[in-house]
Amino acid sequence: MPLVPPRISRRHALRVLVAVLALLGVLTWWLNPFGKPELGGDLTFSTGARTGVYHRYGQLLEQALGQDMPEVNVRLEPSEGSLENLKRVASGEADFTVATADAVAKYQLDGKPRADQLRGVARLYDDYVQLVVPAGSPVQSARDLRGKRVAIGQPGSGVRLIAERLLMAAGLDPVLDVTPVSIGIDTMPAELEAGRIDAFFWSGGLPTNAVRELSERFEIRLVQLGDLVEPLQGSGSPARFYRTAVMPQDAYRMARNTGSVATLAVPNLLVTRADADPELTEQLTRTVILSRDRVGRAVHAAQLVDLRTAIYTAPLDLHEGAARYYRSVKP
Repeated sequence: MPLVPPRISRRHALRVLVAVLALLGVLTWWLNPFGKPELGGDLTFSTGARTGVYHRYGQLLEQALGQDMPEVNVRLEPSEGSLENLKRVASGEADFTVATADAVAKYQLDGKPRADQLRGVARLYDDYVQLVVPAGSPVQSARDLRGKRVAIGQPGSGVRLIAERLLMAAGLDPVLDVTPVSIGIDTMPAELEAGRIDAFFWSGGLPTNAVRELSERFEIRLVQLGDLVEPLQGSGSPARFYRTAVMPQDAYRMARNTGSVATLAVPNLLVTRADADPELTEQLTRTVILSRDRVGRAVHAAQLVDLRTAIYTAPLDLHEGAARYYRSVKP
């Protein structure tokens, strides 16, 4: 005799359904106690030269974001540097980037398209300006570069911006008094080693791997730039973001310097647009701050990211999402 399943009343079925829905609700709350939908979608981060600090920082931040926001697809786009990065974010080609404060000020001063839509997320770490020459070079200051072949960075880079200003502060025309070479940090070391250039300017966190690796196979020396800080600061509005700095001798242990090197530094800013999603920006800001030590083990400059100074993103206003994060952790 076949078994006949017991009939379940409509009322009992409704009770079971209510219980299941309640259980699902508890599980949903447990997985996401604040009731916010998990962030997803695509995020484009414009970095810099592949051998520079910007790109390495972007790679490590991508890994941290992968843990904190696994549903967000992060895409890194190498670039020439700060000026190209700002153009990409302003135009919508990229969502976030890193740029030096002086490059941001110039972008605004020049009235570039949608410059008014740029917003700050965090002040990160300072770039140190580095003038690198062969150890036996007679160059002792930027003033000695007259007649030399000097790599000054690519047109869209913050290096180019600073290098030209430094040369002018040294009383040199960047076009007439030196032979300018428009290359980036990805090729500068090899060109110096081969003798095709006499010097190169670089602006980056300490140490920059490309410079460190060059010092380990070729004798180099870093040239002081401290004598140019005062005339540089008097050259206009964007220059107010430069400060006197010192590169410690152990920044590049193999370089042929007998002591620390006086130079100048400029802050790096994490940048986005005013219309960037506030929740995404808040979470990204949280990741940037909380991943400092993890990222800093590979990019030493990132260890200097500080919650107390991160909110100072002048000349940019702070993005709403970033401000929301800083308010949430304010003591």
